[in-house]
Amino acid sequence: MSKAKILVAPPPLVIDDTNLSRGWARLLLQILDGAGTEVAPLTLSLSGFDENGAAAESPAVRQALDRLLKRKSRLVVDDVAFTIFPQRLWEMSRGDRARLFTLYRATFPRWQAMNRKANGRGLYFERMVMYGRGPCNGNQLEWILSQYNSRPGVRRSMLQATTFDPERDHVASAQLGFPCLQQVSFEPTPAGLVTNAFYATQQIFDKAYGNYLGLAQLGAFMAHEMGMPLARLNVMVGVAKLERIRKTDADFAPLVTAARALLAPPVTVQSHPAEPALSASVVS
Repeated sequence: MSKAKILVAPPPLVIDDTNLSRGWARLLLQILDGAGTEVAPLTLSLSGFDENGAAAESPAVRQALDRLLKRKSRLVVDDVAFTIFPQRLWEMSRGDRARLFTLYRATFPRWQAMNRKANGRGLYFERMVMYGRGPCNGNQLEWILSQYNSRPGVRRSMLQATTFDPERDHVASAQLGFPCLQQVSFEPTPAGLVTNAFYATQQIFDKAYGNYLGLAQLGAFMAHEMGMPLARLNVMVGVAKLERIRKTDADFAPLVTAARALLAPPVTVQSHPAEPALSASVVS
C-alpha cells in the first residue's frame, strides 16, 4: 500500500478544564466551528471542585442550554444528571448512604414510569445499585465502599462499577439509547479521589453536560463516603456527536453567544502612567 493510501486515525481531542460549563462549551464550539459533527475520540478532564465536591459552572451557559433543551423538548441538565446520580435524594438522605439506596429503590419505579420509552431499559444509577446480580444484592457502589472502608490496601481493580450488561444489552436493534455509559472507576490518590467514566458514544447537545454534572455528583458522593475530596473527573468517549439539532439552527444563537463569552480572553485595561508633577521652580 502506498503512503498516499495509508489512513491514520485522528488523535484524541483532550479538554482539561476547571469549570464544567467552560469544558463543555469548548467541546461544543469545537464542533460548531469545525467540519463534521463528531469528535472521535474525546477525553474531557475536570478539576477545580469545591470542598463539597461541587463543580464550578457558568450560570449564563447553563441557563442558555436549559432554555434551548426545553425549546427542543429535551431533558434539562438536572434531569439528565439524575440518571447518573440522584442528587436530590442524596440531599434528602442527609449523608446517610443506606437511606439514599433505600429511597432510590423505593422510588425507581416512579422515575422509570415517568418516561417509559426512554427509561424502559433502566437508568445508570439503577444499574450501579440494582444491577440484578452480584454481592450486596447487586449494589456495586455499596460493595466498593464497604470493601474500601473495611481494610487498607484494597486492590484498585475492585473499585469499579459497570452499567453495560451483555446479557441485556447485546441486542440487534438499529438504535439503542441506553446504555452509552459503560463503566465508572474510582481511584484514590494523594490529592483525592479521581473518577473515570467510559462512554462508547455520547450526545453533545442533549446529554453531555448533564452526563458530566451527574458524574461529578457521583464522584463527590463516593469521595465523601471514602473520606477524601474529589480531585478530578476524567470522561473518555469513543465518539462524541452532535445530533438532534443542526449546527445551523437559529435557536443555537443565545447559547453560542454565552459559550463564546465564557471562552473569550479577559479584557485587560491598560493604565496610563500619571503625569509627573511639575517642580515648583518651573510653575509660572
